[in-house]
Amino acid sequence: MAQKKGPTKGSGGKHRGKLRGRGPTPKAEDRVYHKAYKAKQSAIKRQAADPRLAARRRADRFATDPSDLVIGRNAVLEALRVGVPSSQLYVAARLEHDDRTREIIRLAGQEGLNLLEADRLEMNRIAHSSNHQGVALKTQPYQYATLANLVEQAERHSAAMRAVQGAAALAARPLFIALDGVTDPQNLGAAIRSAAAFGASGVILPERRSASVTAAAWKVSAGAAAHLPVARVVNLTRAIEALRERGYYAVGLDGGGKALVGETGFETDPLIVVLGSEGKGLSRLVREACDVIASIPISSTVESLNASVAAGIALYSVANARRLAGLAQEKQ
Repeated sequence: MAQKKGPTKGSGGKHRGKLRGRGPTPKAEDRVYHKAYKAKQSAIKRQAADPRLAARRRADRFATDPSDLVIGRNAVLEALRVGVPSSQLYVAARLEHDDRTREIIRLAGQEGLNLLEADRLEMNRIAHSSNHQGVALKTQPYQYATLANLVEQAERHSAAMRAVQGAAALAARPLFIALDGVTDPQNLGAAIRSAAAFGASGVILPERRSASVTAAAWKVSAGAAAHLPVARVVNLTRAIEALRERGYYAVGLDGGGKALVGETGFETDPLIVVLGSEGKGLSRLVREACDVIASIPISSTVESLNASVAAGIALYSVANARRLAGLAQEKQ
């Protein structure tokens, strides 16, 4: 029996290939022949020409961390005067100059900083604020010292002064200040300034739960951060214990301390003064790593002192105790 010509029943026949799906229908704006496509392209061109969007794109090229910026005429001028390491100065276009801005540009030129001009919208995005007064200064990342370098430098200086008797030799003995949980960069800057004023050898900070040497800290330190090394350590407790093994003593400051600041008996030895945050004070492990806990006598109407204020008082007390001990040696 001859077979019937033509497609097999149920095969889809000769139009089988046309039954295959070809996906969803493209949107009208994606079809090059559709008027919606032309309207979309025209809108893209208008947006590209929008000066506000263009300014935003240009500002994005200069995007920076707000903590690395000093903004405002007075703040920028002060930062340049004290020598805060910086890389760029942003100045608003058509800025109305006064004595401060002229001095800012002069100092920036002396330091060889890049001078970039930006319009108002760009400045707002760069400074993350509209209160920049037309100037913003980008600071360089702070170069921290290692704890080993900090100790080596302090001990080398102390050894060089051993031939000198009296107050000068005692004042040159290593003295570090360690900050436990101080998260306010302004407090950090003030503590660095006090440490430099009273002859400290350096500042020790933990890497976590601590303020960093940012533009704000630089400004408050009044340039002291440029001369006083600051080290960051992974574990502050271990750092204190390692220094104690080298012959250092650790005096922690806390309101419940039994000794008084400046009267612990360790002032003339290689010393670490350890301060906690204003609210929580010293952490338990750091407190246990100290040889003695000392307090600053204050009025009962005040619960605690600002960390930077306490640092200044403690460092002055140590410096004064060393001075008196040195004078006593000279009289012998």
